Amino acid sequence: MGAERNPMQKNGMEQCARKGRFHEARGAPRRADLCTVVHAAYLHDVKKLLYLGRSCIYLREAPQPIREDSLLTGRLEPTNEWYAIAKIAGIKLCQSYRRQYGCNFISAMPTNLYGPRDNFDLGSSHVVPALIRKFHATGMKGDEEVVIWGSGDPRREFLHVENLADGCLHLMDHYEDDRHINVGTGEDLSIRDLADLVREIVYPGARIVFDTSKLDGTPRKLLDVNRLHALGWRHRIELRAGLEATYCWYLDHLEEMDKGAP
Repeated sequence: MGAERNPMQKNGMEQCARKGRFHEARGAPRRADLCTVVHAAYLHDVKKLLYLGRSCIYLREAPQPIREDSLLTGRLEPTNEWYAIAKIAGIKLCQSYRRQYGCNFISAMPTNLYGPRDNFDLGSSHVVPALIRKFHATGMKGDEEVVIWGSGDPRREFLHVENLADGCLHLMDHYEDDRHINVGTGEDLSIRDLADLVREIVYPGARIVFDTSKLDGTPRKLLDVNRLHALGWRHRIELRAGLEATYCWYLDHLEEMDKGAP
């Protein structure tokens, strides 16, 4: 997310070539790292850039709620450390451009997101869309049992995507710090309680069965959002209302999603 000081002329590759930042070979840059959004923002004098990471950047056993200064103080969750390392690299990249070139690049770390246009594919979706789809499909079949991976004990925090968008705009207007900042609700619940909530909304007659042969992942992941609250921002959409709205969106778009299903 960025606001340009001057409009781009034609495309980024042409601009970079003019500035001598890299050379083109058969239409492709030799230095792929120079084609990142961050570097393009630097080349085009973007006034401000907001980089979004994920809360998986924090260590597995982080003290709860997780403060920003706990970054790189311990071991990452092994099941997603590759993704986490990539996100951490983005934070450090923004910091380095800020320190070396004076770029106004900031970083924000959202908690778990959900909402309209989410990925509802059971093979690759996250927990909220997966639960919505599972309960809906079970109800449509007339079955009773919904199987959920893990014990249901891990606790997670969830933020509606419209809350995130609003928070990002607030940060673009009010945040200028070198450090990354957490974006979340400051509230969490167990996966078991989340499943019960989705069941109430989608298919109250379902019976939940937890498959404890599956991994739970990080025991708890709740972000400390005190710094964000100090800037005057808090989330507006509560979890139940957000889940209800997300399920309505899912029903409205079910036919087009089914067309893309294998």
